[in-house]
Amino acid sequence: MIRFGTDGWRAVIADTFTYANLRLISQAVADAINSQHEGANAPEVVVGYDTRFLSDRFAVETARVLAGNGIIAWLTRTDAPTPAISYNIVEKKADAGIVITASHNPPRYNGFKLKASYGGSATAEQSALVEEELIKMEERARGPNMMDYDRAIELDLIRRFDPTWVYYEHLSELVDLDKISQGELKIVADAMWGAGRGAFASILSRSRCHVTEIRGVLNPGFGGIHPEPIALYLNELVAAVQRDQADIGLATDGDADRIGAIDAQGNFVDPHHIFALALRHLVEKKGLSGEIVKTVSTTFMIDNLAEAYNLKLHETPVGFNHIADLMLSNDVLIGGEESGGISIKNHIPEGDGILMGLLLLEIMAEESAPLHEIIADLQAKYGPAHYARLDVTLTHHLPKASMVERLVDNAPQEVNGQSVASVDTKDGVKLYMADRSWLLIRPSGTEPKLRIYAEAHTPEDVAALLEVGSALGNRVTE
Repeated sequence: MIRFGTDGWRAVIADTFTYANLRLISQAVADAINSQHEGANAPEVVVGYDTRFLSDRFAVETARVLAGNGIIAWLTRTDAPTPAISYNIVEKKADAGIVITASHNPPRYNGFKLKASYGGSATAEQSALVEEELIKMEERARGPNMMDYDRAIELDLIRRFDPTWVYYEHLSELVDLDKISQGELKIVADAMWGAGRGAFASILSRSRCHVTEIRGVLNPGFGGIHPEPIALYLNELVAAVQRDQADIGLATDGDADRIGAIDAQGNFVDPHHIFALALRHLVEKKGLSGEIVKTVSTTFMIDNLAEAYNLKLHETPVGFNHIADLMLSNDVLIGGEESGGISIKNHIPEGDGILMGLLLLEIMAEESAPLHEIIADLQAKYGPAHYARLDVTLTHHLPKASMVERLVDNAPQEVNGQSVASVDTKDGVKLYMADRSWLLIRPSGTEPKLRIYAEAHTPEDVAALLEVGSALGNRVTE
């Protein structure tokens, strides 16, 4: 049985991610949409894809199934960032969206992301409806309805389009491109072989900034790396920034919904700092306000900033879908997670690496200072904050609920000389220390691993917290 999660389905190409299974899921989505659709006009779905092996072909097959069920498929002409595709769902007032992508996963994977009419991930209820349709199809041994591609084009049921320019125009309303141009920044854009290729160069083509792009050609093997903007995979960007004496390097993941950066000194700038810098800039320089949403694994600098600005802060389980839920129901200024998915007010409830990269450029232009100096000022006022994560492979499987219960039962009263002020179990077990440092032990929902996160005021304290977390994790899983 194909498992259809909150943000869709991911699997290994040619193993489970096959044309046959893709068509079945597309049919289930078509059935779910048609069962909910009201009105005389045909439902409309935006379909896009990334740079992975066969993504373009998989997207065409998805569109053929939608057309075979009387649904208009707006199919992108080429690969495009997921946030660009999601924004077009809203702009076209479509019923849903589908993105063929496995985001930051290894090259052997592909995926099927389902998006709702508001331009964010489908709700749990919407995903459950698709799963129900899949079960019905299996019970009835029913295959997909499909239409010949040329026939669908002729009947205007498949419509090819470019999703980027209306998206770029929208981004220009959220960031000050004139301000960025005045900064005359030297930028290296690293698409990591993914769908963000060409984005920064195109948006800034008429500015006084100079953009050089690396890893921006079509390479479904991603050069042997995972297209994830973390320090481990950004050595080429570090080298390019230093070689070109650039002001900043911007990296986006495989489908460009995540961001990472390199400063002029070659240091990795993680999403914690990007999130905190963006929040400070939105409040102090742009005069905006609203609630703040962060996931449980995100820096305490956000808490310090929220207190300083007297803004309400929400902390959610890991996963941008939890952030999106609050962005849809509350007046949220900014929401983000430690993996690099961040979005802001007046945008779609979707992580957007392109938007956050531009906002980082606006911050540098506004401050007229190197990025490392801006970060040092942030740390001096709202830190110091140091962070690290460790993954521990489990030797045998335990249900997540049982593991969390054991972690709570074995939680120490003191860690690294600091008393444990509180224990939170919204996603794994998070120990908050009296000095605001924290340790999070979280069973992975997709792999036999414990993810151990820690943040403290010094790197040495972070290492000590991780050591305690690793020992505690091993003890409760023996």
